[in-house]
Amino acid sequence: MDYDQTFRTSGKNLVKLAIPLIVTHLANVALGITDTIMMGWYSVPALAALVLGNAYFFVFFLFGAGFSFAVQPLVASSSSAGEFILARRYMRMGLWLSLIYAALILPFFFSTGKILILLGQASDISEYAENYTRIVGFGLIPALWAMVIRFFLSGLHLTKVTLFITLTTVLLNIPLNYLLIFGNFGFPELGVTGAAIASVIVQIITAVSITAYALGKLPKYKLLTRFFHFDKVAFLKVAKLGLPIGTSIVAEAGLFTASSIMMGWFGAVTLAAHGIALQIASVMFMVHLGLAEASTIKAGNAWGDKNILYLKKGAKVAASCSILFSLIAMTFLMVFGDAIVSIYVDIDDPSREQIIHIGALLLIAAALFQFVDGGQAMALGLLRGIQDTSVPMIITILSYWLVGIPSAYLFAFVLNWAPFGIWAGLGTGLGSAALLLSVRFIFLINSSRKITL
Repeated sequence: MDYDQTFRTSGKNLVKLAIPLIVTHLANVALGITDTIMMGWYSVPALAALVLGNAYFFVFFLFGAGFSFAVQPLVASSSSAGEFILARRYMRMGLWLSLIYAALILPFFFSTGKILILLGQASDISEYAENYTRIVGFGLIPALWAMVIRFFLSGLHLTKVTLFITLTTVLLNIPLNYLLIFGNFGFPELGVTGAAIASVIVQIITAVSITAYALGKLPKYKLLTRFFHFDKVAFLKVAKLGLPIGTSIVAEAGLFTASSIMMGWFGAVTLAAHGIALQIASVMFMVHLGLAEASTIKAGNAWGDKNILYLKKGAKVAASCSILFSLIAMTFLMVFGDAIVSIYVDIDDPSREQIIHIGALLLIAAALFQFVDGGQAMALGLLRGIQDTSVPMIITILSYWLVGIPSAYLFAFVLNWAPFGIWAGLGTGLGSAALLLSVRFIFLINSSRKITL
């Protein structure tokens, strides 16, 4: 690899690699956005149920996605070192682990209502949410399969096809929702159940399409050769990296899920506004996440080549890109927040003005924690690139659960900051993670005994 690059050139290369990843993440978010907007047009209770159902689903999905995230740096490092068969072995065992996990988790999607009621949610909305998760839970299998293939491809710098497939499925999701949520053109009116069916169809199409591409594009890898052969070494390696990554992701997702649970205590209108604001903020986070994934790949390449100087330089470039985007995102959220929230709510809904007011207020909080949200994502991405996941897992659990969630409760219910206080607590937890993870990365690369080329 060519490591003799200026700071500016390195930044351009990072952004070039990150753009398809970012747009792919944005397209995935767009699937949720179309569901949320169209469900908001259907009814506020249905929207609240979708918010809870999605939060419940993604906790399980994101933990399983840890195996996909583990595949990416392993493939980047092994391919950089010319070990192509090893890269295939990691991918294959990533699929094994994902399928085993999905099979074990599936039964939990049939108890959503009871669990949400125990967490203090209204019984009618909880039961409505279970109608969604009973169906969308089956989508966990193709969703995790597609994630492993996608991260395998991105580890090889093949990112554009994933973008194309994801954009296509976003466009498909809109008419499916139109038919199945509202019951148009003779289809039954299914509400949240219709949104769930549409999501599963989209996930299956995505998994089949990306697998077909990988098989056709990379025949020399023979990706599914000896698929049923158990590879103990690769299995344990992916599991060792993937389990801490999944736990870290769930720790963060759990922070936001807990915020949805606490927001539900304020009622359906506030929960709906929170869900809208959370989805808008997640659009900004997808850019941070795409930059972090690109940094994982670059760090994995440098780690495989034992080039610590390039690793340090790449980290500085990545941090600069993250800070620049944080400034842009902060400005956007504070200026256009209320206008964006208004798109999600039917113009004739009696709760419209209240939802817009609460949602715009929450987006101000989201604007204020852009730097720490981007910082913790970038630090995690760099640490994954050098295959350090266990200590970051501990850091994220402590930051999100022992700092973030108690802070959210304190600000919202003890200091009476209401919904804004919950988001202030989110920022506090993210800030703690950003600081500690950054210190961890700096310590590791400064103390590394790897050979510098």
